[in-house]
Amino acid sequence: MQPFTQKIWFETTLGQRLLSREQAIYDRAVGDVFGFYAVQVGSPQINCLQQSRIPNLIATGNTTGDVHCESSYLPFAESSIDLLCMPHVLEFSDNPHQTLREAARVLVPEGYVILTGFNPMSFWGLNKRMIKAHRYPWHGQFFSLSRIKDWLALLGLEFVEAQFLSHEVPINNEKWLKRLSCIEKMGSKWWPMMGGQYVIVAKKRVVNITLLKPKWKRSLLQSGLVIGGHKNMNQNKQKQQKSMKEHKQ
Repeated sequence: MQPFTQKIWFETTLGQRLLSREQAIYDRAVGDVFGFYAVQVGSPQINCLQQSRIPNLIATGNTTGDVHCESSYLPFAESSIDLLCMPHVLEFSDNPHQTLREAARVLVPEGYVILTGFNPMSFWGLNKRMIKAHRYPWHGQFFSLSRIKDWLALLGLEFVEAQFLSHEVPINNEKWLKRLSCIEKMGSKWWPMMGGQYVIVAKKRVVNITLLKPKWKRSLLQSGLVIGGHKNMNQNKQKQQKSMKEHKQ
């Protein structure tokens, strides 16, 4: 795949729609993930980390970004990255399983990976099978959610949640997309698992290790996030102060 081909497609009507939806999801998901280092792999057309509070942000790509590298061989130390964003990386990787293996290697314990992909069980997947085009994005490998979940489990990455979007027929024509907007509304309500794209959140789990990190009480993919850890610390502090007062009395 040539980056220029990808760039041109993301400038089309359909590409702009996808970018807008995924940008909103990434903005919500990364806002309350904390740590020291966050990395985005590929797809410079979307800035997955623009709402991240992590101080050190790194963009990687074959020919773009701060670091030039292949997604299957990330030049970062083991257990060094707190957040890893991978927008449409697996579909166009020469070795997608190795790409996920690298994600598992560089993530810190309890670190998050957020990835997006094209869903083969959708109108988008049907379109790929029908036209058999050799251009972006139809020439990529579309992996099902169940297959990605299996890979994550094998690599010690715990599946946290997923969300589907883009239930419309992938016609690159704004007029026809508006005419067929009813399909998008019906799809998101009646067959949500058949969205053209999915967003997956996974976490690196390590057995027999205790970490002082906040625990999530609500979904990363929803707005209005609440970090349970801060609330629990405040409650414990109030109980300790009350206990000290009673002891003095």
